[in-house]
Amino acid sequence: MITVVGTGVSAPPADVLAGAGLVVGGRRHLDAAAVPASAERVVLGPLAPALDVVERHLDKGSRVVVLASGDPGFFGIVRVLAERFGAGALDVRPGVSSVAAAFARVGVPWDDAVVVSTHGRDLRTAVNVCRARGKVAVLTGPGAGPAELGAALASGGAERGGWAGAAASGLVAQFPAPLKRVLLVASDLGTKDERVQRVTPAEAAARDWGSGVSVVLCLDESRALGGVRTVAGPPPAPSQWALEEGEFAHRDSMITKFEVRALALARLGPRLGDLVWDVGAGSGSVAVECARLGAAVVAVEKAADGVERIRANADAHGVDVQVVHGSAPDALAGLDDPDAVFVGGGGRELPGIVAACARRARRSVVVAMAALDRVPAVRAALTDAGFDCEGVLLQSSRLAPLPGDVTRLAATNPVFLLWGVRNPAYREGVAQ
Repeated sequence: MITVVGTGVSAPPADVLAGAGLVVGGRRHLDAAAVPASAERVVLGPLAPALDVVERHLDKGSRVVVLASGDPGFFGIVRVLAERFGAGALDVRPGVSSVAAAFARVGVPWDDAVVVSTHGRDLRTAVNVCRARGKVAVLTGPGAGPAELGAALASGGAERGGWAGAAASGLVAQFPAPLKRVLLVASDLGTKDERVQRVTPAEAAARDWGSGVSVVLCLDESRALGGVRTVAGPPPAPSQWALEEGEFAHRDSMITKFEVRALALARLGPRLGDLVWDVGAGSGSVAVECARLGAAVVAVEKAADGVERIRANADAHGVDVQVVHGSAPDALAGLDDPDAVFVGGGGRELPGIVAACARRARRSVVVAMAALDRVPAVRAALTDAGFDCEGVLLQSSRLAPLPGDVTRLAATNPVFLLWGVRNPAYREGVAQ
């Protein structure tokens, strides 16, 4: 039997350790525990060698104790042990998780929080979740602490030097309005040195936080409480998408029609942890729909009235969309590489914009256009960047009433929709 004890910072009960043949844990856990003199001690580092030692002791019928922090079943070692030895071999005795403790310290409920780990993982996922959701707990790791998280959220460009780099290059683009976020940095939870400090992302980026931080809460404080929940976790996915055009403010019907939007969303595949660009966003209908589906979204629009319209549509649907007032491709330079890109509009510059987006996109690019003449050049821009390209002509007719209680079919304007999916064998110029 493997006894897994979530100790926090206090020592485990002596009876748990009595008679153990092997005690495994982090150095600070082992130093705080009354490990029997006869027991072998293994300081956790690489997991594979430690698991091999555990297996040898189990084969001998020896008791094994694993010491962990907080709740070891929550982003902890229970998953690895259960996969290797089976859940039936585990006796798990959880403590209070650092996430629960941090939210408790600030008096905020967390049944509607999203929890994301950066320990041994890519920071960009946590950054995108913080951009998209108003209540996030980030479990920190080496090189992915409050300073790095704050820098990414403050700049809007974690991978390419942020907006400061764009401004220094003389690019014509207004900075996106910062998201309404505050970081609550929890240090040394459970000790006499415990602190929870409230800082802005920019303030977090400017400090050296040391090694005591285990969790950072990223909150939009205006939405920190909310209503009574039935299901824990992030808000459920919307029951509808490809909303009617009337759900958005737009100018002179200049909006991606819902039939086109439905297929575009299917090919973009926006989800929590993704970053999506909506380039030539217009009313921002695609941007808003991607945000409703959980993605972090940047909308790029060159018209000033369009920028305000996008912000109004995002507010109306209760989502966060960062808006860049500028012209592509120059306005893209300071942004993080996206997972997916939607490009709308037309004009002679369209193939060049698509090419710039394709060089940066990790997964897919979707392009909507009305002009047949643009199709070959856009297709070439996608294939030249290493995308497998497909497309359709969408031509729909909607039911419309006629006098006399009869119905006709009203044709909408045909639209070409091309999409490219990155070929895994072609990764040149794309962040790994």
